[in-house]
Amino acid sequence: MGQIPSKYLEQAADALGTLPGIGKRTALRMALHLLDRDLQEVEQMANAIVSMRKNIGYCKICHNISDTEICSICSHPKRDHSTICIVESIRDVMAIENTNSYSGVYHVLGGIISPIDGIGPNDIAIVSLEERLQKESVSELIFALPATVEGDTTIYYIFKKIKHLGIKTSSIARGIAVGDHLEYADEVSLSRSIMQRLPYNDQMLL
Repeated sequence: MGQIPSKYLEQAADALGTLPGIGKRTALRMALHLLDRDLQEVEQMANAIVSMRKNIGYCKICHNISDTEICSICSHPKRDHSTICIVESIRDVMAIENTNSYSGVYHVLGGIISPIDGIGPNDIAIVSLEERLQKESVSELIFALPATVEGDTTIYYIFKKIKHLGIKTSSIARGIAVGDHLEYADEVSLSRSIMQRLPYNDQMLL
C-alpha cells in the first residue's frame, strides 16, 4: 500500500484496522468512505460507538451484556429460570436466541479453560455459577460450549464442581461439527442441537 497523503487519514485507517477481520486495504477504503460522508453522520456514528462502550454493562446474574443491572433475559417473567444454558460468550447467547428454540436463561463464562493460552478456571465465571446454583432453584444445566478439547475440558471441570448438587446436566447434541464455535453454526443446526441435547456424565470423555 502506497504513501497515505494525510496523517489524519492514516490514523483513522490504523484505528479501523484494529477491528477483527479488517486488513489494511479494507481499513483505508472504510476511512475514505467516511471522509466522503456528511460530517454529522460521521459524528453520530462515532458518538454511538463511544456511547456503547461507556454505557453497556454486564448482567450481575448471568454476565450477558445489559443496559441495566439485570439483563432483559434474566428479568423476563416468562423465561424458564430453572434451566440454565452455559455458554462461552455473549455471541453464543445471540446465536441461540436467534433460533427461537430455547426459553431458559443463560450463564456466560466469558471464556473457556485453555492452559496453553494461560486461561484457568479462576479466569472465567465458574465461581459465580456455583454461587448462583446454590441460591437459585435450578433443575437442568445445559452445556453449550465449543466442540473442542478446551470446551470439553471446561465442561468436565464444571461438571465435577457441581456434581454433588444433583442437578440434571446435559450437553447439546454434536450436530455442531467438532472444532466449531456456536456463533458460526447455522440456526437450524444449532436449534436441533439444543432440542436434541443429551444427558451429560463424566464418562462421555473417556
